[in-house]
Amino acid sequence: MLAPILIFAIGNESRGDDALAPLLLRRLEAGGISAKVELLEDYQLQIENITDLQGRDAVLFIDADVSCEPPFELSPITAAIDHSYTSHAMTPFALLHTYTQVYTTAAPPVYLLRIRGYDFELGNPLSDTASVNLEAALTKVREWLVQFHSP
Repeated sequence: MLAPILIFAIGNESRGDDALAPLLLRRLEAGGISAKVELLEDYQLQIENITDLQGRDAVLFIDADVSCEPPFELSPITAAIDHSYTSHAMTPFALLHTYTQVYTTAAPPVYLLRIRGYDFELGNPLSDTASVNLEAALTKVREWLVQFHSP
């Protein structure tokens, strides 16, 4: 049976603060997660990820971001054509647009949690400031899950 809630972490644990989303997923797993929630993780979004959105009540994408306000920004998102024309640069917005093109229907409600990161160098550990942002974002995700009755 498909879990109604999908949380999809985007990031690379070998690149400093780019590890924020995967680390948040690990923290959720360690704290226990409802069977109503599926956790997925990848370095980047692929066009094939549209299949992961099917049949969901809600989807939350999580990604590190150098341009958002600290500690994080959470917002609902909609399909949009953007300049991410390759799979390496595909954004959640473009993925939603592709979903609507392929399935000719709207995607489920989708949210994007951008956690403020600072250092994305290969081989660097998570920065101290990003660690603080991670804790704040974890609390927010738990609150977000409550609205769907899936602690």
